[in-house]
Amino acid sequence: MVKSIKIVGVGGQGTILLAKILTTALVDAGYDVKMSEIHGMSQRGGSVSSEIRYGKKVYSPVIEKGDASILVSLEQMEAARNIDYLKSDGILVVNDYKIHSMITLNGKVRYPDNILEVLSSKVKTYSIKGTEKAIELGLDKVMNIIMLGATVKAMGLTDLNFEDAIRNNVKPKFIEMNLEAYNIGLSHI
Repeated sequence: MVKSIKIVGVGGQGTILLAKILTTALVDAGYDVKMSEIHGMSQRGGSVSSEIRYGKKVYSPVIEKGDASILVSLEQMEAARNIDYLKSDGILVVNDYKIHSMITLNGKVRYPDNILEVLSSKVKTYSIKGTEKAIELGLDKVMNIIMLGATVKAMGLTDLNFEDAIRNNVKPKFIEMNLEAYNIGLSHI
């Protein structure tokens, strides 16, 4: 059976790195894995997404609407924008954090207050204060790895070797902090 993971965020949040680490661990565990990335205007705070499909045999990395087993969102509005990709019995793992765009910053559009309540009334939702936890750890850039840990726990993939996947995908001087961030994520589901 093929499982599909859609990871969404805003440029600079580490969406692609999260996907690469997840893909590395799945490949190392012997799964056939296909991954695709959409960068959009990622350098300007635009949407970024990665799609991962894994199983015994996978023919395409593309996830159609309604096909994702899990949606991982590094920001609330991105979760709302992409919720249609999630299966009705799928799982949403979302960072409880808001990134305001130009139209919300200039007051033309109001950022909705109740995104998490609305989404959790529709699908099984794990809301993680990933950015807050990363700041407590001392580096907000590890929020994506906290979200990785939460995703791994939500999907029941804790038996895979994510420690090596992290070691193989982050700079040596940040490995220990990223491993700590991963364990924080694991403990919040």
